[in-house]
Amino acid sequence: MITKTTLENGVRVLSEAVSSVRSIAIGVWIDSGSRNDPEHQAGISHFVEHTVFKGTAKRRMHQIASRMESVGGYMNAFTSKEHTCYFARALDSYLARGVDSTCDLVVSPVFPEREIEKEKGVVLEEIKMYEDTPDEYIADRFESVIYPAQSIGRPIIGYPRTISRLRREDLCEYVDKEYTPDQIVVAAAGNLSHKSLLKSVETAFQGLRPTGLKGPEKPDISPYKPTELSVTRPIQQGHLILGRRGITIHSKQRAVLEIINTILGGGSSSRLNQRIRERYGFCYSVYSFLNMYSDCGDFGVYVGLDATRIERSIRLIFREFDRLAQTPVSNQALNRAKGQARGGIALGLESMSNRMARLGKQELYFGKITSMDEIIAELEAVTTDEIQSFAAEFLRPEKFSRVMLVPSA
Repeated sequence: MITKTTLENGVRVLSEAVSSVRSIAIGVWIDSGSRNDPEHQAGISHFVEHTVFKGTAKRRMHQIASRMESVGGYMNAFTSKEHTCYFARALDSYLARGVDSTCDLVVSPVFPEREIEKEKGVVLEEIKMYEDTPDEYIADRFESVIYPAQSIGRPIIGYPRTISRLRREDLCEYVDKEYTPDQIVVAAAGNLSHKSLLKSVETAFQGLRPTGLKGPEKPDISPYKPTELSVTRPIQQGHLILGRRGITIHSKQRAVLEIINTILGGGSSSRLNQRIRERYGFCYSVYSFLNMYSDCGDFGVYVGLDATRIERSIRLIFREFDRLAQTPVSNQALNRAKGQARGGIALGLESMSNRMARLGKQELYFGKITSMDEIIAELEAVTTDEIQSFAAEFLRPEKFSRVMLVPSA
C-alpha cells in the first residue's frame, strides 16, 4: 500500500499504509547533505539541521521540543553525506501534528542570533566528543584518505574553524538555496491514509513556491589512489581500517558486494569475526562495512586491537580476501549469508521508522520504490561464481588503503 503524489510546487509525498500498528513515522527529506557544503562552510548542512529547532515563525524553541513529546511522541533530525531528514514518531491520531511540526522546521526557521552563537558551542563540543571517540575518529580519517580534498571526504559535522565563522545570513541563504520544493520528499509509514497525509502536507507547504532553479550538482569525485596513514594519540587500544573505493548505489553488482560484506564481516558467524576474534583472540570488535552513494562508495574492514597485533591482523584479513577469491563459497555458506540478509530486511519492516526511511531514500536515489520482494530476489540471485569473480578483482590487497590509530608511547 505505497502511494505517491507530487504537489503542484514539486514536493513529493509518499506513504505506506500499515493497518496493523497504532503509530506513524513521518520524515521530511532534503536532497542535500554535507557533500554540498562549500569548503569554507564545511558543516553548514548539519549546523542548519541543529538550529532550525531554535525557533520558527510559528513556534518558539520550547514549543517545538514539547509539541510531540506532550502526546508521547518525539522529533529529531540527522544529516548524512547526501541528505538531511527531519522526522517524528507518534500515535496515529497525531498525524496532522507530526506533519505540521516537521514541515514547519523546513518552511519557516528564524535562526535567532543569540541561539546561533550558543549552538556553535554545542556543535564544537560535539566535535570534541567525536575526536575523543577512537572508532569515530578513525572513520573520519579513513574517509579523508578515500576521498582526499573532496567534500564527501570531510566530516559531516565540519571543523571548529568553519563552524565558528558561520553567520545568520549564511544559514538563511543555505535554506533558500537547498530547501526548495523540488528537493523535498515527505515520507510517512504507519496506520494512516494517504489522503489525510496529503491534506496536511499541502497545508504545511502551501506558501512554498518552486524556484525554477536546477538543484545543486554533486561535486565530481576525483580518482582514487591507495594510501597509508598512521596517527598517534594518547589512547590504550590500536584501531585499524583497511578499505578502498567501492561501488555506487546504482551499481548492478550491489547485491553481490552486499553478500560478500555479510560473509566477511556481518555478525558473529562471519569469517573475520571467527578468524580474528574467536580463533586468535586478537580483538573484541571486528566487522566489515559498505557505504554506497549516488556516484561513489567505499568498503572496508574495521578492527580494534592491541597495536602490536595490527600487522598480523592485516595479513589475516587479506588471507580471508584471498580465500573468497580463490575458493568458491559453499552452498551452505551462501545460503546462510542470504538468509541473514533476508532476515535483516524482514526484521527492519517491523519498524515504521525504517519503512519511512526506505521510502525517502529510494525516492531520492531512484525516483521510485523497489519492493522488498524485488530486493530479496536480487540477493537470492547472487551465485557462487559471481562472488568469486567479483572478489578476485575487488579484494586485491594493492587496492586497499590502510588507516591506523595507535597509542602514543
